[in-house]
Amino acid sequence: MSVRVALIVGSLREGSYSRAIGLEMKALAAPGLELDLVEIGDLPLYNPDLDTETPPAAWSRFREELATVQAVLFVTPEYNRSIPGALKNALDVGSRPYGHSVWSGKPAAIVSVSPGALAAFGANHHLRQPLVFLNMPTMAQPEAYVGGVADLLDEHGKLKNDGTRDFLKSFTDAFASWIEKTK
Repeated sequence: MSVRVALIVGSLREGSYSRAIGLEMKALAAPGLELDLVEIGDLPLYNPDLDTETPPAAWSRFREELATVQAVLFVTPEYNRSIPGALKNALDVGSRPYGHSVWSGKPAAIVSVSPGALAAFGANHHLRQPLVFLNMPTMAQPEAYVGGVADLLDEHGKLKNDGTRDFLKSFTDAFASWIEKTK
C-alpha cells in the first residue's frame, strides 16, 4: 500500500536549492512512499477575517491537498536563523480554522538546506517547535542538515554527489519506517 506524503518546500525561489533537494528526494523515495509537491507560494497571509465559509481559494486548495496525505516532509532553507515566512504562513493556514487542522497526527520529517556550513540548523530546530503544537510526530533521527548545497547540485538541480544521494536515500527509508511506527 502506498503512503502519500506532502512535500512542502519552504523556499519560493524558482531556482531554490530546497526545491531541488526535495525533488531529488522524491526520486529517491522508498518504495511505497509517494511524495507530492504541495505549493505554498500562492497562499495569502493568514487572516482570521478571511476564514469564512468562502475562504481564499488558495487556502481551500492547500487544505484539501493536505487532507489527502498521510505524512509531511518539509525541506527548508533558513532565513534569519528561522524558517521562511511563507512556511510559517502555510503552517497557520493549515491549522485553521480552530479545531480543523489538516496537520494533526501526520508524521513529519525535516530537511534543512543551505549553501553555508551551518546547514540551516536554526530553521530545522525552529520548525520543530510549531510541529509539536500541531500534533505532528516529527522524526528525531536521523537528522538532515544539508550544508554546502550549491556544490552538491549540478546546473540542472540534480545531485552530483553520491554520498549525499546515499544519505538522502537512507533518510527517506528512515522516514518510511517512522511513518509505519507512528500509525
